[in-house]
Amino acid sequence: MHRNNILVAMPVFNEIAVYNIIQRVKNFSLDVLVIDDGSTYSLRKELINVENIRMIVHPRNLGYGKAIIDAFTYAMKNRYDYLLTIDGDGQHEPEEIPLFLREIPFHDCDILSGSRYFFPLKVGANVPIERYLINKRITGILNRITGFGLTDSFCGFKAYKVGKLKALHVTEHGYGMPLQLWIQAWKMGLWVREIPVKLIYKDLTKHFKGTLEDPNIRLQYYKNIIRKELADMEQKNIAVCGTKKTVRY
Repeated sequence: MHRNNILVAMPVFNEIAVYNIIQRVKNFSLDVLVIDDGSTYSLRKELINVENIRMIVHPRNLGYGKAIIDAFTYAMKNRYDYLLTIDGDGQHEPEEIPLFLREIPFHDCDILSGSRYFFPLKVGANVPIERYLINKRITGILNRITGFGLTDSFCGFKAYKVGKLKALHVTEHGYGMPLQLWIQAWKMGLWVREIPVKLIYKDLTKHFKGTLEDPNIRLQYYKNIIRKELADMEQKNIAVCGTKKTVRY
């Protein structure tokens, strides 16, 4: 697989360490796409001056999901074979990119997803507990529906077969986008596999914006995305493996 056929996409929104992360990603001689999701003018100016990267600039903050959707569109339009996504906030180590590269070409999956919880969480791990518990609960719901056997449904460190993205129609612009992705991947019969990646929380005080700061509201938002996708599937009469599942939330 020629490396020109692999795109690394990084959503960015005012992350202080992003310049360093971009330089570390560039060490792998891969095409790099930075999606600036409405950062301040000073950071945007700094990013524009980085050599040998591609950029999509949102005039205002449109959301994490929108940044990833734009990466999907760019990868398909420019005929890449594989898309690798990595967050720009330092919670993914660029040095772990080879974990994904060595699996290419994919023979047993269409989406290779990193998991920070692939191995049981160690006692005393430096993790925001409410985020972990919500992740665990939503991941359990998704597994009962899809049978994917996920351990981390929210990790943004992923690699995709770009040709398979054409089967999806992801529209969720917020943090809940991965949940829509998983349900649609299940609908379309895509193969999914996880690999372990490092568990890193650089800033334990980092907050969600607006009402999503409330864990109960955030959990409900995530559940609503799953319900909406399942309802849409039923409305369009899409049969998955010939079965209909009732899942308790």
